[in-house]
Amino acid sequence: MRKIALLSTALTCAAGATLAEGLPGVSDGPGPNMVIEVASADGTQKGTITLDLYEDKAPSHVARLVELAESGAYDGVVFHRVIDGFMAQTGDVEHGKQDGDTSRAGMGGSDLPDLEAEFNDVSFQQGTVGMARSQDPNSANSQFFIDLAPATFLDGEYTVVGQLVDGWDVLNSVKKGDSDANGAVEEPDYMAEVTIEK
Repeated sequence: MRKIALLSTALTCAAGATLAEGLPGVSDGPGPNMVIEVASADGTQKGTITLDLYEDKAPSHVARLVELAESGAYDGVVFHRVIDGFMAQTGDVEHGKQDGDTSRAGMGGSDLPDLEAEFNDVSFQQGTVGMARSQDPNSANSQFFIDLAPATFLDGEYTVVGQLVDGWDVLNSVKKGDSDANGAVEEPDYMAEVTIEK
């Protein structure tokens, strides 16, 4: 079983940082938009984050995210890896369901085939959404991450699929993982419901 990995370099994010206007790719574009209801491990609703997906930059990856969201596959999937000052990762529909055994979360994908990389000119900045993958550039499947701070060292290495356009406070409140365990989260927050607005 392949392990989906992301570089673990943590970056420093200023306390109380907000999504800045004018960053590359930051716009409430034509969508589709992915709307994620976030809940804590005990089921308490934390709020909603909205991601503007870039069909023009990564059409195959966006189509995959939309397909999985519309099928309900993302509902109940945990944020299994969250590194303060770097990123929050989720989307393991195989091993990451909140109501199951999440000990292998981050090691799976979906029953759909892996995707060919669609590297593009969008820089990884605060709120940028990218696809997680293994060392093979063409191994992205269902997992994705949202940057909590600029991470330009990922530019051209991971496929950018969108940008956070609403709910920065909710994203920033997602439970952080243990830095000594590469961001693995005990009793993680999860995506209670994921919908697509076109």
